[in-house]
Amino acid sequence: MYRSRTFAGLFALVTALSVAFATLPAAQAEKHKKADPQGIFKLDHLIFIVQENRSFDQYFGTFPHADGLPTNNAGHFTSCIPNPYLGHCAPPYHTSSIWQLGGPHGHPQSVMDVAGGHMNGFIRALPDVSSKCWVHPKKQACRSYVGPQLQPDVMSYVTRREIPNYWAYAKHFVLQDHMFASTDSWTLPSHLFLVSGWAALCSHRHNPMSCRSDISFQQKSERWGYGTPPIYAWTSIMYLLDKAGVSWGQYVGNATCMTRPGCTLPPGANPDDTTASSHNVVGGFTTVAAHHDLGNVQTHKEFVKDAAAGRLPDVSWVIPGEPESEHPGSSGSIHDGENYVTRMINAVMKGPDWNSTAIFLTWDEWGGFYDHVVPPNVDHNGLGLRVPGIVISPYAKEGKIDSQTLSFDSYLKLIEDRFLAGQRLDPQTDGRPDPRPTVRETLSRYGDITKAFDFSQPPRGPLILAPTNGFLDQPAPPFSRVARPNHWP
Repeated sequence: MYRSRTFAGLFALVTALSVAFATLPAAQAEKHKKADPQGIFKLDHLIFIVQENRSFDQYFGTFPHADGLPTNNAGHFTSCIPNPYLGHCAPPYHTSSIWQLGGPHGHPQSVMDVAGGHMNGFIRALPDVSSKCWVHPKKQACRSYVGPQLQPDVMSYVTRREIPNYWAYAKHFVLQDHMFASTDSWTLPSHLFLVSGWAALCSHRHNPMSCRSDISFQQKSERWGYGTPPIYAWTSIMYLLDKAGVSWGQYVGNATCMTRPGCTLPPGANPDDTTASSHNVVGGFTTVAAHHDLGNVQTHKEFVKDAAAGRLPDVSWVIPGEPESEHPGSSGSIHDGENYVTRMINAVMKGPDWNSTAIFLTWDEWGGFYDHVVPPNVDHNGLGLRVPGIVISPYAKEGKIDSQTLSFDSYLKLIEDRFLAGQRLDPQTDGRPDPRPTVRETLSRYGDITKAFDFSQPPRGPLILAPTNGFLDQPAPPFSRVARPNHWP
């Protein structure tokens, strides 16, 4: 009896030890998994910096090896599009000006520019207004806005000389030369697609099923504005992030007042440094208000502080104020925009989160500027014309040109894959159905945005850049922002 109990006790001890040792590798593996994430799970912070109104050809049309402005074997441009104002065709031209007029960029102009795939309607889309430089290009005041053959500056392009930091990022990291705006229209619908994969008008602001596609937003009453109740009722990525407990933030111009009218600007703020509500759209979504998330909208100053302190949200959108937007006809030049972007990127690179971050730099739509690539048609809402896209990360491949077809929908898919276990903005599965016509993230037409990364490489160091020559290096030409009603549309 004694020996039997002793044997039983010994057997129990051996069994317990066996279980303990058997579970040890699993526990160690789990600990190792948490300490050493793989693939996109090395990215704890996704940052989307969205500037305004530039086509790919206008900024990177002569970037080496990119799908830029078409040339023949002799290196001469082969594009020459009709100029109805002067009666001959207009080729692209290099401009050293850091100020442009651009052109109208609503949905009708997008259709005219694409011209059924001929990509030759960019000058025809310019309105016949007698004060405009494309109508009377020989006027003294128009010299900065026309080319050597009196081309309107929608045919202009810049090079590394004008935007050296953008070209440095493209050379050092990944340049996407087939990134398209999600819709063929202006800024507001582009920003709505950026954060929700759709743009719509809703007859009931608390009923997502009351929404119907719209990419024009012609009437002011159709657009949310600061200090007014939210009206965008369909489901956004912010709703899914909130549901999953994923942190997010939007950072805007330092003088932006979310509670207009009657709010007080911060001390010392430049009144021009505001982000219009057509760019800062998150406050217009009814779920953002319902979740009391307006505090997630902060200023660029806060972004710099958060980057330095290592407290960046999981997902951030960084949207410019007026002077640094690069919008043609704004109060700032393209150098002002590039310097602001450089400050934002430097802040991340100098902060503790750099090794776990991916920055995606793009422009919200084409601004009326020439581009030669026909946008793919994915549904009746777009795509829009091609815009520059740059991926900046310690895991970005060095000097790669990514020619996959991508759009802002690709950003949403990456957010969903990294933080939401692949949950899409899909009315069938997201728990808040709306009648969107397409679940854009699932389209097979798009490439894989993660191919911009090499997660097997050691994290690459930052590329800290100095500001380029700024506002004072090239005074604004004639036609002040007030004198030329050029803030399209």
